[in-house]
Amino acid sequence: MPPPNSPSAQAPLPAPVSFREAFLFWLKLGFISFGGPAGQIAIMHAELVERRRWISEKRFLHALNYCMLLPGPEAQQLATYIGWLMHRTWGGIVAGALFVLPSLFILVGLSWVYLRFGDVPVVAGIFYGIKPAVTALVLHAAHRIGTRALKNGWMWAIAGLSFVAIFAFDTPFPAIVLAAGLIGYFGARRWPAVFALGGGHAAVHAGYGPALIDDDTPTPDHARFSCRHLAKVLAAGLTLWLAAMGLLVATQGWEGTLTQMGWFFTKAALVTFGGAYAVLPYVYQGAVEQYQWLSGPQMIDGLALGETTPGPLIMVVAFVGFVGGWLQQVWGPDALFAGAAAAATVVTFVTFLPSFIFILAGGPAVEATHGKLGFTAPLSAITAAVVGVILNLALFFAYHLLWPQGFAGPFDAIPAVIAVAAAVALFRFKVGVLTLLGGCALVGLAVTFLRPLLG
Repeated sequence: MPPPNSPSAQAPLPAPVSFREAFLFWLKLGFISFGGPAGQIAIMHAELVERRRWISEKRFLHALNYCMLLPGPEAQQLATYIGWLMHRTWGGIVAGALFVLPSLFILVGLSWVYLRFGDVPVVAGIFYGIKPAVTALVLHAAHRIGTRALKNGWMWAIAGLSFVAIFAFDTPFPAIVLAAGLIGYFGARRWPAVFALGGGHAAVHAGYGPALIDDDTPTPDHARFSCRHLAKVLAAGLTLWLAAMGLLVATQGWEGTLTQMGWFFTKAALVTFGGAYAVLPYVYQGAVEQYQWLSGPQMIDGLALGETTPGPLIMVVAFVGFVGGWLQQVWGPDALFAGAAAAATVVTFVTFLPSFIFILAGGPAVEATHGKLGFTAPLSAITAAVVGVILNLALFFAYHLLWPQGFAGPFDAIPAVIAVAAAVALFRFKVGVLTLLGGCALVGLAVTFLRPLLG
């Protein structure tokens, strides 16, 4: 990174960015945003801060810190924030939507292949190898978040209690989030240092040169806070949600599958603190256990597909919607694909609508508080609780993987070996997600075709 007085630091101010140029960039980002939130944020930083210099690092991280405090996918919200800051409301909508839509179309196609050809030996073999890798990925996520969040004994205790609550007592995930947030809020009043936000993002580095939105660039008029703007955004968001839900109730009834999906995933969107891995247990509780839209093994397969596609990992909910819409025949047996695609679209809409509202409504307040964003103690406690919840998810996946017929059935040693190897590759050799999934898929294929020959 060049020092402040280097030639790059003295580079000329970049040319203004047209809406069309920004549109093409956000479209490109939607197709290359692999690697989960960390990888997606790194891509945006490299493109927007370092190479294009559309926004300074300080302003970039300030926006990111706000997005980290919100429920929902922080990388998608960060794209929405920057798009909004550059090109007003439509800039934010376009940036956020293009971050999601490519992933939705890809997942709809892959979900159809999965349902139509899942019993074909090639497809079955691929998933036989990928499922253990997904289990290792979930365990690795718990470790990655834990190293950042579990900075003291209090945080370890919160993580342990959340694990016991969901594992032993099947406590709903929103209740765990609420309890952890209250512990953080009140605990910080007595022991503020204990609940300081752990990990986080490093201090700002200087040296990329002047940016279009620089450290001292005045906040544009559209990004200034006003009660009128806040009311308009909240009213528009609520109207969109009510219109969508009203249409579903009118055509499907309140007990209809699409209506229940819209209501359930609206609630899920508001508790996605800590990323997609954190909300997956809640989605499992509802989609698999309560509504039975799909099975546990299918949920694992969906996470595997989500890991291999661009966009936020929470897009796995589109797979849940598609499979549930297909199996429940929401538009009848003669329109399986159309009904499933409609279910995936409904689920995606209600999952991401709150993210747009949070950014467009809260962005002006954030722009007025550079470097002053507080109230992070509840997030610290919630993040610690999330570690226990994710660990429970890893155990759930491992159980279905190693004892596919339940504990009364035989133990399947091959997935155990693949899972251990995948964990070693992740923890010891830092292998990338796509490389890991590709290698495990090849192993699964080999085992599937060689097992009959070996008797």
